[in-house]
Amino acid sequence: MLPATFKLCAAISYQHLRNMTGLRRQAAVAISQELSKLACHRAGPGTWINQVRRRSSLLSSRLEENPFSEMEMSYIKQGEEALQKSLSILGDQDGWKTETVAGNGDKVLSKVLPDVGKVFRLEVVVDQPLDAVYSELVDNMEQMGDWNPNVKEVKILQKIGKDTVITHEKAAATPGNIVGPRDFVSVRCSKRRGSTCVLAGMATKYSSMPEQDGFIRAENGPTCMVLRPLAGSPLQTKLTWLLSIDLKGWLPKTIINQVLSQTQVDFANHLRGRLARTTAM
Repeated sequence: MLPATFKLCAAISYQHLRNMTGLRRQAAVAISQELSKLACHRAGPGTWINQVRRRSSLLSSRLEENPFSEMEMSYIKQGEEALQKSLSILGDQDGWKTETVAGNGDKVLSKVLPDVGKVFRLEVVVDQPLDAVYSELVDNMEQMGDWNPNVKEVKILQKIGKDTVITHEKAAATPGNIVGPRDFVSVRCSKRRGSTCVLAGMATKYSSMPEQDGFIRAENGPTCMVLRPLAGSPLQTKLTWLLSIDLKGWLPKTIINQVLSQTQVDFANHLRGRLARTTAM
């Protein structure tokens, strides 16, 4: 049996087989079993056997702790990249210009970045605690089409661990069909650190969701929402939304800028309405 075990170990030395988590786990278990047999046939197992057994056990536990495939790991890394890049953009306070200021204090700012293009920043206060806002935007994201007229549908295509999802979003056509139907395939990453929540995302490729008839495949990202309790008022939430979208197609920049800034203002109002109805129920 021992020669067969070492053949199995030799097999996983090839790159394409080493990437197969199941085969690696099988090799680790086989080594452990063989070393146990050797120990039973000897009065005192050598130090090297104990060392290899410990390392074999450690390998098995590590394989169990990381059940993600290479593709899943790439999505996790994309989500982390979107989060870090978004926070970096928001952290730079220079160069922002005011686009819109609503009567209730909602504000949209913008600036142009060399490697991204024009990005928009919404800053609002929502009269609901952070947990309620987080639950609506993360736990109930597939229901967004029920309360936001600018969204036709949000569907989770795949969940990866507790922080990452792949989504397909269909945006509704704008009034007068100025901007026709768009759809997006995105990787989204959500993180909670103390009293701050960050929901980040960016466009990605997903083989099971090719371009759809009747929709132009647009791309977003890096984009994120940052949620924090309002200073001095824990029952209110400060929401900052960084929006970066390439709508594709032939659209004048003036129209794109107007649509995107208005979309952010509308989103805040629709979110408030949704949360108010949910609280009343």
